[in-house]
Amino acid sequence: MMKCFSLITGSWLGCSLIISPIQAAELKPLQVLLITGGCCHDYATQKEILKQGLEARANVVVTQIHSGDNSTKPPLAIYGNADYAKGYDVVIHDECAADINDPAVIKAVLAPHRSGLPGVNLHCGMHSYRIGNPGEPATAGAERSIWFDYLGLQSSGHGAQLPIKIRFTDKTHALTHGLGDWTTINEELYNNIQLFPTAKPLARGTQTVKKKDGSTKEDDYVVAWVNDYQGARVFSTTIGHNNATVEDARYLDLVTRGLLWACGKMDDQGGVKAGYGPKHN
Repeated sequence: MMKCFSLITGSWLGCSLIISPIQAAELKPLQVLLITGGCCHDYATQKEILKQGLEARANVVVTQIHSGDNSTKPPLAIYGNADYAKGYDVVIHDECAADINDPAVIKAVLAPHRSGLPGVNLHCGMHSYRIGNPGEPATAGAERSIWFDYLGLQSSGHGAQLPIKIRFTDKTHALTHGLGDWTTINEELYNNIQLFPTAKPLARGTQTVKKKDGSTKEDDYVVAWVNDYQGARVFSTTIGHNNATVEDARYLDLVTRGLLWACGKMDDQGGVKAGYGPKHN
């Protein structure tokens, strides 16, 4: 399962990450807080895949806050503590907390990001912290929209697990430099209720769904994007339900580049700034 962590020589690395181990050692690693736990996913395994995959691809140290509770209200240690991200450079929200809907709790989760801390959001992070009916478009700036405002996209659900054809629709963005289209294993394609004006789509996913009458339809939604949240850079992808997808080198490359972009460690041409690539070439 962990063999993918050695596959860090993809095209996106190229010249952008040709730096010496000495250069990497001269800069302190980015401090990353990874939050996992809640319903419907093998977070105990995925948190280790993400930690190892990110630390192999960039000069980062990943610290984990995890709850083994598999409900839609995981008792994560961050709740009620607006200073939970103090000392970190970025927070990865990979929790599945669909029924944590107290506005005061959600505002505390958002507090570091409202103060400018970058964010990365994976898969069920998009279906967490929902107030009211997520299928009804929320008004930007309203209380019901506070988590969607941060994400830049509102999603309410997904269909059956089927392969998703991922295609990068903005290949000029620094984050997508060197990344190639691919087709996942059976995965969940999240719907898009609305995309907010502050968000910029980077990739879309298409899924061929067989209907009851035997015919097929194509579902097509945004699956990766960036957002400007009150000045904080935010990257999100709805992909990442199954372990085999999370450990896919292409997925880990995408998440790594999203993290580095969010932290401002990427130039406009998509090159990773010296010292923030892999610690060892």
